[in-house]
Amino acid sequence: MSEMSTRQDLLKGSAAVRKEMPFRTYFKLNWVLYLMLVPGLLNLLLFKYLPMYGIVVAFQNYTPKGGFLGSQWVGLKHFQAFFRDPYCGRVIANTFILGIESLIISFPAPILLALLLNELRYPRFKKVVQTISYMPYFLSVVIVVGMMRELFSMTDGPINALREMIGLERQNYFMMPSAFRPLYIGSGIWQGIGYSSIIYLAAIAGINPEIYESSVLDGANRAQQMWYITLPCILPTISILFIMAVGGLLGNDYQKILLMYSPRTYSTADVVNTYVYRYGIETAGNNLSYSSAVGLLLNVVSLVFLVVANFVTGKLSETSLF
Repeated sequence: MSEMSTRQDLLKGSAAVRKEMPFRTYFKLNWVLYLMLVPGLLNLLLFKYLPMYGIVVAFQNYTPKGGFLGSQWVGLKHFQAFFRDPYCGRVIANTFILGIESLIISFPAPILLALLLNELRYPRFKKVVQTISYMPYFLSVVIVVGMMRELFSMTDGPINALREMIGLERQNYFMMPSAFRPLYIGSGIWQGIGYSSIIYLAAIAGINPEIYESSVLDGANRAQQMWYITLPCILPTISILFIMAVGGLLGNDYQKILLMYSPRTYSTADVVNTYVYRYGIETAGNNLSYSSAVGLLLNVVSLVFLVVANFVTGKLSETSLF
């Protein structure tokens, strides 16, 4: 009887009961939940933590014959070589610029779409708009870039056809360094804005309707409700996703960049990830250790950004990941 009572208290969310209860008793009551954690923890251990041992490659002249234990140890040689590389400044600058521009332009887009969808009065029209906005997300990067190449084709693309109709010259956009970032960011927004708005719509759906009803009695219009109720209520969600976005600031979609760029656009399109790909896979010779060192450096900087963003966001909004 006491066990049943304790379980009922836990189901009611009694924090005091959970805090005072011995862990052995709590585990006995909830062992099924702990059992459900096992597959996820095993996946995390096998595919996330154990492969981290491969970091040692960045400090070696790695050869498949020598392996992790038999390859020559060279310390920070590859890191020093990267900073002495004449293209180091270019790829670092391009990585930061593309990441910051993507964050500034792309991050608010799904928030704005979610707020606009929330204001639609006709449920059927809202569902149609949501479905249309979600669809591009399920297209592969290859298809998206192929569509872009057809759309902006210099010979028979509709964009250049419009330019010719208004008296402007045709442009080969995929060979223009100045056009790469707008194409990359714009296509990213088009492809991901609908899918990314789902979590914001879920957060909006969790807002108590009585708050809106009270604001109507106080004379608030729809714009004031959105600004003073909807946005503050989803601010914790925005904060968490912003921290994660800052953590991925330098992790540009290199697969998409590889499909879009060419040597003529390296000045704006070549980022650290594509640089690592070329030197680690395309270039002949043993460059695995060098590429691993550059990739490790990028991940360390991303971790620093994540920690700083988490600290600042926690201070400003009292919401953080850890």
